[in-house]
Amino acid sequence: MFARSLSSIVLCLVLLPSLRPAVAAPPRTILLLGDSLSAAHNIELDASWPVLLHKRLAEMRPPYRLVNASISGATTASGRARLPALLKQYRPVIVMLELGANDGLRGLPLAEIRTNLAAMVDAADASGARVLLLGIELPVNYGPQYRDGLRAIYAGLARNDHAGLLPFLLAGIALDPSLMQPDGLHPTAAAQPRVLANVWAVLAAMLETGPQKPVEGRR
Repeated sequence: MFARSLSSIVLCLVLLPSLRPAVAAPPRTILLLGDSLSAAHNIELDASWPVLLHKRLAEMRPPYRLVNASISGATTASGRARLPALLKQYRPVIVMLELGANDGLRGLPLAEIRTNLAAMVDAADASGARVLLLGIELPVNYGPQYRDGLRAIYAGLARNDHAGLLPFLLAGIALDPSLMQPDGLHPTAAAQPRVLANVWAVLAAMLETGPQKPVEGRR
């Protein structure tokens, strides 16, 4: 009888650890580094697509969190300078780069834009994070050569560095005046869910499959 009781006690002690409630792992981090297109320009912060994305990510199991480090007026050069510290601080599993619009609007050399973006992709890759490039399109008055050259930078980096790619963040939005602010460059609050849909079409695939080759969204 004593031996049987002792065996029961030992069995209970062995099973106790498995009966303890599991400790939830902290949310994994996705870092967004962008410009005013991702910084709630002239709209309420809660209406912006990054906040909408953060809420969606928080509902996932396991959850993710979005750290939005976007700043209005940011360029590829400023993003390149800030990224190392952000990688060290947040240790993201995915880095979304939404930069290049301000470079392009200023007519900066394409080689300079590519060098900066490539350096950021390399830095993120070295940290162990995957990269999602959120491409932009310039107004038609910048001419086909420059516009095509900028477009090719995103596509080339995605292809060569195995990054995810959304060719145009504002696909289906930019040419609809009702979805754009008076400046013709920034989407309205009403357009933010559509921006999120564009991003999610590519990001969701990365979260599900962790692709080792570019994942492209719609143009």
